[in-house]
Amino acid sequence: MDKTNLIEGAKKVLNSNFNEEKGFTIPCEGLYPFQWHWDSGFIAIGYAHYDIEKAKREVESLLSGQWENGFIPHIIFHNESDTYFPGPDYHRSDLHPSSPKTIKTTGITQPPVLGFVLKEIYDIARDKQDVLEFIRRNIDKIFKNHEHFYKYRDPHDEGLVYIYHNWESGTDNSPIWDEIWKTMDPPKYKYERKDTTHVDASQRPTNREYDCYLHLLEIAKAHNYDDAKIADLSPFLVQDPLFNAILTKSNEALIELYHILGGNEDKVEVLKSWQNKAKDSFEAKLFNEELGSYVYYDLRNQKQIAFTTSSSFTPLFAGIPNTGRANKLAHRLLKNFGSEDLFLCASFDPKSEQFNPKKYWRGPVWINLNWLIYKGLKRYKYYELAERLKQETINYIEKHGFYEYFDARKDQFENAAYGGKNFSWSAALTLDLLNEK
Repeated sequence: MDKTNLIEGAKKVLNSNFNEEKGFTIPCEGLYPFQWHWDSGFIAIGYAHYDIEKAKREVESLLSGQWENGFIPHIIFHNESDTYFPGPDYHRSDLHPSSPKTIKTTGITQPPVLGFVLKEIYDIARDKQDVLEFIRRNIDKIFKNHEHFYKYRDPHDEGLVYIYHNWESGTDNSPIWDEIWKTMDPPKYKYERKDTTHVDASQRPTNREYDCYLHLLEIAKAHNYDDAKIADLSPFLVQDPLFNAILTKSNEALIELYHILGGNEDKVEVLKSWQNKAKDSFEAKLFNEELGSYVYYDLRNQKQIAFTTSSSFTPLFAGIPNTGRANKLAHRLLKNFGSEDLFLCASFDPKSEQFNPKKYWRGPVWINLNWLIYKGLKRYKYYELAERLKQETINYIEKHGFYEYFDARKDQFENAAYGGKNFSWSAALTLDLLNEK
């Protein structure tokens, strides 16, 4: 398939998944029927290349679900659907006094991509003044979202925020969480899984894992989604390098955009203080010298979770490591994730016993993580490695279409595509890679 056909195919996927009435795009039909937070951010980047109005609508539709306290949920339930569990009636966002009165949402969040998404849209757009007006209308809402994280999710004032649910990480069933699940004894909840009616159950989280996921939500709901109470009680309290790298990058983007807009010096100074603390804490707390990569920190048990995942390389995207540590990351990426029998970049260390090449975030390649790592490698001038990652990413799409995730093993390339079909962020970020200047 040539470049033109890939671009047209990506546009077709996005347009078919777009809800014209509500102004948002579903990740894919059936499996994910609502608006997801970080999906919409990546999707807006794709739209910016050919339909700037849709890009703007995507962002504003997501922001329509923002809570009064600045919180932006991980799902906005604009529409009705019975193909997904747990839905709005389970999440009960109305339990929190700051939640919207006219729209249902979840009470958990996802990686805060909107800051850097605004900057990407600005960089892509031809009519800069039009986009700057759009940014002017919305940038303070995103600043308020960041402010919420540092106020309620950074108990030690160290510039690193925690997540209290694995779904907040975006990497739902990563082996990273396995040790935490072992410490939990959740009830066996009665519910009907909807995801396994769309995708082979062997590629999805187990029922026992789902019981843990629901138990964390039950703790949050029992305390009306109060962050302080959840922080006291939840067995899951983790500082995630992906989540924090994205927040740090979005801080950087907001600083740049406020400078372009002019004024807002007070907000810029606050953003810079968050940045400085975050970068220092990343280096002091999240880097593992033995692994040569950034890792997760279990805040509940005060220890690193010493595994390397694709998320471990995303601090490159945010400009966090110094040159020495960037070199260690590149070395680790090639040694464990990019050997002669592997395409870049598996979502979990392929040399680990817990690596599963077909199961969601336990091993497969994801287009959005590849995009983040690609941008990070370019930032640190690893151009050859970045180009390899880009081409291998496009090769998956060219061969199989816009699937949700892919097998990293080269000998499985013929049957490498898994998960949802016609997946929106796979299409959107392919567009961005193909249209790169």
